[in-house]
Amino acid sequence: MYSPNEHPPTDPLAENNLQPFFVLHKASKSSESTAVTPGRATKRRLDSSSKVSLSNENLKMEAFRCVWSKIESKIKDVLRSINASVFDEIGQWVRESFNEICSCRGPVDPSNSSLPYPFVHNGGLVKKLFTGLVFTKNIETVDDILTFAELGLHLKSHGCYVANISSLDFSTKNGIGGCLRAFLRQLLMVDIEAADVSLLASWYSDHGKYEKPVVVIIEDMERCSGAILSDFINMLSEWSVKIPIILIAGVATSADAPRNVLTSRALQYLSTSIFSLKCPAERLDAIIETVLVKNCAGFSVGHKVATFLRNYFLRQDGTVSSFVRALKMAIVQQLSIEPLSFVLKLSVDERDSKRSWHEDLANLPEELIKHSFELPSYKKYSVNRNNYVELNATSLGHGLSEMQRLQELWRSCLMCLYEAGRYHKVALLDLYLEALDPELYNSRLSNHGCDSAKDRSLLSNNDKLFKLQKAEVTNQVIRKMRDLPAAKLSQLLKSWERFTEGSMEVHEKIMELQSQMVSEDVKGHKAELTDISKRHISRRGLNVEKDACTSNDKAATLAGQMIRDSMQPIECIPFHELVCFKDVDNLQSALAGDPRRRIQIDLLNFYKILKCGCCSNSGGTLSPSMHETSIMYTLAQEHGDLINLHDWFQSFKASISSSGNKGLKKLASPKKRKENTSSQNNSDALLQARFCRAVMELQITGLLRMPSKRRPDCVQRVAFGV
Repeated sequence: MYSPNEHPPTDPLAENNLQPFFVLHKASKSSESTAVTPGRATKRRLDSSSKVSLSNENLKMEAFRCVWSKIESKIKDVLRSINASVFDEIGQWVRESFNEICSCRGPVDPSNSSLPYPFVHNGGLVKKLFTGLVFTKNIETVDDILTFAELGLHLKSHGCYVANISSLDFSTKNGIGGCLRAFLRQLLMVDIEAADVSLLASWYSDHGKYEKPVVVIIEDMERCSGAILSDFINMLSEWSVKIPIILIAGVATSADAPRNVLTSRALQYLSTSIFSLKCPAERLDAIIETVLVKNCAGFSVGHKVATFLRNYFLRQDGTVSSFVRALKMAIVQQLSIEPLSFVLKLSVDERDSKRSWHEDLANLPEELIKHSFELPSYKKYSVNRNNYVELNATSLGHGLSEMQRLQELWRSCLMCLYEAGRYHKVALLDLYLEALDPELYNSRLSNHGCDSAKDRSLLSNNDKLFKLQKAEVTNQVIRKMRDLPAAKLSQLLKSWERFTEGSMEVHEKIMELQSQMVSEDVKGHKAELTDISKRHISRRGLNVEKDACTSNDKAATLAGQMIRDSMQPIECIPFHELVCFKDVDNLQSALAGDPRRRIQIDLLNFYKILKCGCCSNSGGTLSPSMHETSIMYTLAQEHGDLINLHDWFQSFKASISSSGNKGLKKLASPKKRKENTSSQNNSDALLQARFCRAVMELQITGLLRMPSKRRPDCVQRVAFGV
C-alpha cells in the first residue's frame, strides 16, 4: 500500500495530481541596463505586495498537498474497511477451496509435473474450477479496478499467489495467448513469447509451492470476449488439481451473467460461490461521513456545491472515483479563489499535533488579517453585535475556534439523526444535504420567534414545523422515532450519548432523558410486582404503553430542539469563506473542461498570471520580453481567422527586434560588413526556428489548423468563445 505522501502514477484517485511549474522568460533590455550600471552600487528593491503574494501562493500549494493527502488517505482507508468483511469471507472461501483440492490430490510426481490430468487420490474433482462471483453493483469499472486490486493485496497477505487480469486482455484481438501471457507474466515475473500453462506447472512444482493456492482475478467478466474467456477456463480446468487454481470474477448485473457470456462446456467446469460488495451509495455515504461530516481535513462545501456533487455522482453512473475527482477539484478551486484559504493546513496541523493555530495567525501579514474581517459572513455577523471587537489575529483565531466548535456541535447532531435513520435505511447523503441548507436554518430561526407552547405543539403534532421547512428526510426520521420500540429507543439514546460527548449542552439533555426512561422502567417493574388481578395487569399494560409513547415523544422533541438550536450550517457561521467552497459555477466549469479555451485566455492575458514587471507594465501590448507563443497568438488576433505565414513571420520578427531599433543607428565600417551579414543570417535562422516552434505549440494545443493543399501559405486560427 502507498503512504499518504506517495502518489503512484497508476492510481486513478491521483489523476489530477497538481504540481507547481514556472514559465521562465528573459527580461527586457531596458530593465537589464538599468539594473546593472558599471561603477555604481545599486540596491535591490522588492515589492512588498509581490513578496506577500509569492509567500501566499507557496502556503496554498503546501496547504493543498497537506489537505489532499489527508483526505486521500482517509478515502482509501474507508474503502478498504467497507470491503474488509467481504474480503475476509472471500479469503476463507479460498482457503476452504484449496483444502478441498489438496484432499483429492494424490502423491506429487515431479516427472509428471508438466502434464495435465494428474492422478487424483479419490477422484470426483477432476477439471472442476472453483469460481467466486463477486457482485460489484457498478455500471462502470473504474471503481472495480481499485476494489479488485485491494482484494489481490488482501489475498497475497494471506498466503496466496495472485494474478489480476484485466478484461481488456480477454479480447479477440489478443486471443487466448494475450490473456495467458498476462497471467504468466504476473506470476513468473518474466515476459514470455510462447505462453504455455506447462511453464506455470513447472514453476509451481519447484521450490515447494504446493502449500499455496493460485488465485486469478478478473475485474469484469461481462466485458470479456465470451469465446476467449471460455477457452481460458477450459485450459485452466485441465490443470485444476495439479495447479490449485481458483478463479474470482467481478459481475455487475446478475447471477445469469456467466450463462450469457460463457459456452456450455466452460460452464460445466465451474463450481461457483457468490459474494456481494457494498453498493456505490453505501460507499459514498461512508466517504461523506469520514471526509465531509467528520471533517478530517477542515474542508467543507456549501449546500449548492454538495447538491452538485450528489448530482455529478449520479450522472457519472454512481462511480466513487468521479465524486473523489470532483471533491479534489473543489479543494483546488477553494485554494485558488480565497487568499486566506491556506488556514486549512493550520487546521490539519492543529488536529494532528494538538497545537493551537493562534501563533501561526499572528505571523500573517496585516493585509490578510484585514481581509478576513471584510468577508461577508463576518460583516453580517458584526451587524448583530453591539460590543466592539478588535480586528487582529487574536480575534481571528477566536472566530476560527468558535467556527470549529459550532461545526463539532452540528456534526454530533447530524450523526444522532443518522443513527435514528439507520432503523429505516435513511441515507446519510440526504440528511447531510438538508443539514447544510441555510434556508432551512433561517426558517427555523424565524419559527422560533413564536412562543414555546406553540413550538411544542408543532413539534408534537406530526412535526408540522419541519413540514413547513420542507425538510422531508429530517421530518421522516423524527416521525419514525415515535414508532421505535423501547429497546431500540434505549439503544439509540446510548448512541446519542456517545456522539455528543464533546458537546455538553446536548449531552446533558440526552443523559436527562435516559434517566427519565430508567425511572419509568423502575416504576413499571414495581407495578408488575404489586398488580395481581387481571384488571390491574391490563391497566399496567396501558400505563407501560403510555410511558413508552411519552418517552418516544420526548426523544422526538429533543431531536427537534437539537436541530433548531445546535445545527447551524457552515454557511451561517462567520469566517466560513476561508474553509468552505461555495462557487458551484466554477466547479462545474472546471469539471466540464474546456482546455483549449483556457489556453487561449491564458495566452492573451499571460501578464496577469506571470505578474512580472517588464510585461505587467506594458498593459497587454507586445513586448520583446513576452513569451514567444503569447506574441504569436496576440499577432494572430490582428491577422484574422486566415493567417498568411509570411506576413505573420514578418510581424513576429518586427515585434522581437523592436527593442533593437530604438536609439541611434551606428554605421558599420566596410571591413565589418561581411561579419554583419553572417551574424544577420544567423539571427534570421534563429528567428525562424523560434517562429516554427511557436507555430507548432499552437498547433498542438488545437488553436491552429495547418496549411491545406489549396492554401499552403496560410494557416487557420481556431477561436473559442472568450
